[in-house]
Amino acid sequence: MAGIRDIAERAGVSTATVSNVLNNKHNVGEETRKRVLRIAEELGYSMPSEGSSKAGNHTILFHFSDFDTLYYLDILHGISDYAYAREYSLLISSDREPEKYADPQVSCGCIAMDHRCGDSTLMRIADRGCPVVVLDRELDYPGIKSIVVNNYAAERQLMEGLVREGYESYAFLGGLDTPDNRERYRAFSEVLKENGIAFKRTDYYEGDWKENSGVQAARLLLLSERMPEVLVCANDMMALGAIRRFREEGIRVPADIAVCGFDDIIISRYTRLTTVTVPDYERGYLACQSLIELVEGRGSHETLRIGARVKWRDSHKKGFVK
Repeated sequence: MAGIRDIAERAGVSTATVSNVLNNKHNVGEETRKRVLRIAEELGYSMPSEGSSKAGNHTILFHFSDFDTLYYLDILHGISDYAYAREYSLLISSDREPEKYADPQVSCGCIAMDHRCGDSTLMRIADRGCPVVVLDRELDYPGIKSIVVNNYAAERQLMEGLVREGYESYAFLGGLDTPDNRERYRAFSEVLKENGIAFKRTDYYEGDWKENSGVQAARLLLLSERMPEVLVCANDMMALGAIRRFREEGIRVPADIAVCGFDDIIISRYTRLTTVTVPDYERGYLACQSLIELVEGRGSHETLRIGARVKWRDSHKKGFVK
């Protein structure tokens, strides 16, 4: 079936213009409107039903990986605050097949944050006339806007601080193979190389962003012949899991091993974890604002990069005993 991009190319207009016509917005000239509708009919585009159009145009979908983490709470809070202030409804999904909800007959647009959701799926959603704001990757495609964290700069700031602290041996606990993880590891490894600090790939541990990954990595480190001075984790949940396991075995953090994370989730503030603070509430708020602007035909598809900063607490302090 033809998509919104096909109609836009044939009509010589933007995908946003096609979306406005198909959703019966009044900010398109009559001649352009007639041309788009004629081409849509010629291509066999399936128009939203009359009964579903109004409800769909005021419902936003937030699609994310799963509920098994505290990571999404601030993001969701920001999304919901902006959506409700603009009198939009919010639909939340962690289904493996978001296309059944990211459809003009169900929702007017989608905020996506799911590593399982491939680029091709997001493109198909946009082609249907359902604008997408994606929070976990940069994707240059009509109808899609990316809002991403500057992971590299923030991780460099963290690593440079650890090097200044005098640490000379490191391990890295990565998450799944996502753009976020790759950027964080690239900054980690480049700072070590620039400072002449050796790092073996065998000191890279693979995780899945969840707490149990940290527990497992800590077990493996405890079995190794030489513990590193610092375990740098790609997110807070894994860092907290590692700290829990170390303490169960009588290993003091940070006196015996320093641990750092990334994200600054709520529990990290109480456990005094050194981490990177990401403005997640603001990220969710901006994502919803950007999506509604796209839905209403007045938004930009230019990628927005958000800064983050290190939050120095106790879990990295050399010689600190709690």
